[in-house]
Amino acid sequence: MSKEILYVAEALSNEKNVTKEVIYEAIELALASATRKKHRKDMDVKVIINPQTGNYRSFRRWEVVADEDLEFEDKQVALSEAQSDNPEVEIGDVLEEEMESIEFGRIAAQTAKQVILQKVREAERMQVVDKYEDRVGEVLNGTVKRVDRGHIFLDLGNKVEAIIPKDQSIPREMTRRGDRLRGLLIEVNKDNRGPLLTLSRSASEFLIELFKVEVPEIDQGLIKIKGAARDPGFRAKIAVHSTDPKLDPIGACVGMRGSRVMSVSNELGGERIDIVLWDEDPAHFVINAMAPAEIESIVVDEDRNSIDVAVAEDKLSQAIGRGGQNVRLASELTGWNINVMTSEQADEKNQSEAMEFVEKFMDQLDIDEDMAVILVQEGFSSIDEIAYVDKSELLAVEGFDEDVVSELRQRARDALLTQLISKEEKLEETKPADDLLNLEGMDSKLAYTLASKQITTRDDLADLSTDELMEISELSEEQASQLIVEARKHWFEEEE
Repeated sequence: MSKEILYVAEALSNEKNVTKEVIYEAIELALASATRKKHRKDMDVKVIINPQTGNYRSFRRWEVVADEDLEFEDKQVALSEAQSDNPEVEIGDVLEEEMESIEFGRIAAQTAKQVILQKVREAERMQVVDKYEDRVGEVLNGTVKRVDRGHIFLDLGNKVEAIIPKDQSIPREMTRRGDRLRGLLIEVNKDNRGPLLTLSRSASEFLIELFKVEVPEIDQGLIKIKGAARDPGFRAKIAVHSTDPKLDPIGACVGMRGSRVMSVSNELGGERIDIVLWDEDPAHFVINAMAPAEIESIVVDEDRNSIDVAVAEDKLSQAIGRGGQNVRLASELTGWNINVMTSEQADEKNQSEAMEFVEKFMDQLDIDEDMAVILVQEGFSSIDEIAYVDKSELLAVEGFDEDVVSELRQRARDALLTQLISKEEKLEETKPADDLLNLEGMDSKLAYTLASKQITTRDDLADLSTDELMEISELSEEQASQLIVEARKHWFEEEE
């Protein structure tokens, strides 16, 4: 039957476009499986095919294990028994003994077919993986094969199939079998189950890649895309910047009579696209991103990474957008938390915050309301600024002379010193005691973590349960239990 094996390998190799080595390996597994079924034993069988002649040999195999680990006598052998024949045998070695081979023609057809086809599918899958795994982030084209429960299956050609999951598709987009569709490759599935390639049509990166295709200046490096945000199928914002001062990046992306942006919009099911001019200044960038809303005032809070924008009351709904769409996309695009309010609300908020600063200055610097108001109006918002700002800035305030400025600076520094002492006293209160720090199995990081939870002594730790200690720390159950036992040890020593 050797010629038949060579014929099968040749035919399947050509049909499935895989190497003959893969086919031989599959046939070897099929022969080994049939051999085990014939002998009705859970034995380990290995079959080796000569690819030149098609002849094959079968071997029964045993793994050498320690005597006490012997569990499966059909495919294991005890070390003592193996060494009786060959003293050099070690645990982990595999002993082989040639056995009679079954005929290829008598293999159960279904078993051979399943093993061979499985191997062929695995080989085909790995070929696709090798071809696409370095192409994640690229836009791929395909033809719709079917739509199942919102999931779109595409034929990319050469028997390669991809899926656009429901959550990666454009909502309410109508697709039919035979439609041409594009998507961004976001995942290559190396497992044997599930679709091999996953595409997305809803990702912001897909929008960016489409613009790269339509706008040659982007590929040439004359225009850079700084970011994008999408509400798939409805609206999107994309930020662009020109490296050439003479080139208008928005005009280049829009194209002649809107041809370029329209081409991208049509690919995305009519998605409305705002092209925004990027600016390194956050305030200007946010103003651009909020278009078409007109901003009357803007306040940047870097500490909270938020920006308050004020608009006319009759423009508030436009600035926010339907369902908050405009402000949400602008926030996502810029990376800032944008709070939209009317100019009246902004004034009220500013007055409220100003009064908080006034009260803080009055309390911490022991000054009257008039002087506190002057400091706030001059732009001071913290004790640190007053304590360490250049003296000339304070002297520039109308009505402030050398004596007033020196006194203010001294009071500010005294207030900061008081805060520092208070902070150190609080830290001292939460400092772990020596008996906790010196406990066997304790380290300083864990001790200070416990102290921050008001567990500062050995007795405090001893009062905890294992579960309570595990919640506070990253210790395992065994480690936590051992540490608590160590903390309680002195109790029993005192009783003795």
